[in-house]
Amino acid sequence: MKRFLLFSLLFVSTNVFSAATSWTNFTLDSGHVFLPVSIEGIESRAMLDSGAQINSINSAFIRKHKLELDKGQPVNIQGVFEREKHNAYNNVDVEIFGTMFELDSLVEVRLGHHTNGLLLGAGFFNNFIVQFDYPRKKFRLVTRDAVNMREVANVKAASQKGSGMPIAQVEINGVSLWLRIDTGNSGTILIDRNSASRAGLLDKVEGATTAFGANSSGVNEFATSDVVQFGPYEISDVKVSFPAEGQKTNLESRYKSSSSRIGGKRVVGLIGYDLLKDFIVTLDYKRGELHIALPNS
Repeated sequence: MKRFLLFSLLFVSTNVFSAATSWTNFTLDSGHVFLPVSIEGIESRAMLDSGAQINSINSAFIRKHKLELDKGQPVNIQGVFEREKHNAYNNVDVEIFGTMFELDSLVEVRLGHHTNGLLLGAGFFNNFIVQFDYPRKKFRLVTRDAVNMREVANVKAASQKGSGMPIAQVEINGVSLWLRIDTGNSGTILIDRNSASRAGLLDKVEGATTAFGANSSGVNEFATSDVVQFGPYEISDVKVSFPAEGQKTNLESRYKSSSSRIGGKRVVGLIGYDLLKDFIVTLDYKRGELHIALPNS
């Protein structure tokens, strides 16, 4: 309830355009988008992650400030490489966009340095259209009555059955793939190894890196694609990552509704910062609608 109050207050305070917040500067740190926040009266920052189904609090932040938070029900988290049980907390005081509110079901995870206080996922994105102006490092929220995303969307996208997460169709070397739209993926496009084979990338491997998921790490190889088709744009020489041979992951998923035999889209990976960084990205998370544009276009 208090979460919805927050968003109501955001729009009451906007004078020029009542259907959108003012543009807010964000910090771009290694491909991750951060907004300033206060947690339990302590200044911090929050990562915006459209690929996360939960809101999270950093275990290092809790330890650093010796916080004693109200414990909620533990939550099982499925990362790219592993599944793990995590603590969750209720009644956590948070200030964002100058408004105080409480968050429940904040799951404790590892978010790196203690200055990274929160990760905001589906609970944040679900209520409004979000705009990321990556080149100018600006962000804002827009109400759904301000723009008809169905009319302006220029990327084939959907809300994935079962998970409700936004996915988009991308062509890599002419191979059409459904990928999750993930602002928390700070690297390249990430796809499963079978899809990399179909796109002709296994013969072009340039190296390998250690990748870190929510719970553990694994090894990914990478190669440069000839061309990626993303909405109306053709982009050449895009780096694409995929699990090394024998590396187990949970990248591929196909959700099915219990009331229907019709399966969802076969999702085989993630869209990351390297593909989004040149665009103004307008995303309706809940309805799975996406528009991208280059600045001044």
